[in-house]
Amino acid sequence: MDFSQLGTWANRLPLERFESLFQRVELAYDQAEIYPPREQLFSAFALTPPEAVRAVILGQDPYHEPGQAHGLAFSVQPGVKAPPSLVNIYKERESDLGILPSPDGNLTAWAKQGVLLLNTVLTVERGRANSHKDFGWQEFTDTVIASLAELPQPVAFVLWGSQAQKKAKAAAASPYPRLILEAPHPSPLSAYRGFFGSRPFSRINEFLAAHGEAPIDWSQDGNHPDKEETQ
Repeated sequence: MDFSQLGTWANRLPLERFESLFQRVELAYDQAEIYPPREQLFSAFALTPPEAVRAVILGQDPYHEPGQAHGLAFSVQPGVKAPPSLVNIYKERESDLGILPSPDGNLTAWAKQGVLLLNTVLTVERGRANSHKDFGWQEFTDTVIASLAELPQPVAFVLWGSQAQKKAKAAAASPYPRLILEAPHPSPLSAYRGFFGSRPFSRINEFLAAHGEAPIDWSQDGNHPDKEETQ
């Protein structure tokens, strides 16, 4: 397990508590095709260090088809077609902010602006959605949420789906400014139950502006990696 990807997160998380989890994950990588690739397991942490976090988008577990997952929730590898959940995220972004959908599903530019793209479970076996739900990842991501409570900067949480919403209380447990947004998962199976119309992008930026922070430029994605952030 390459913990160097965690960067400064490693100093904030009790990694020794999760030795059995990490051993089980290592064994899974050795025995089956697991996503994201081992070297990208902690990409969300590498791209969004704790001091940079301004928003957290929390999902369930990684995409389980080849060539998609790369360690950022809802994002896919550069050049890969956006999966249905991300298509719906782009639809909601267009409805909320008027930003046209992108054919590219890579969200690295969001992560670099301080959006921690985190799943409650960080690994999955090929073709078997939620196959690692009993590994102990939820407890690990519980500690991530608890660590976020200690950050002094304003942080918005977007909790999509029932698994993510279990962390709502912990996400709100901070003396510092927090915004908690809950909605159904953007999957086609549930998006029409309240995901559409939830306006998470504008609501996050309104929250940040209310606390003197610059907005996130949600138009940045795989098609616009070099675009300057809007102030």
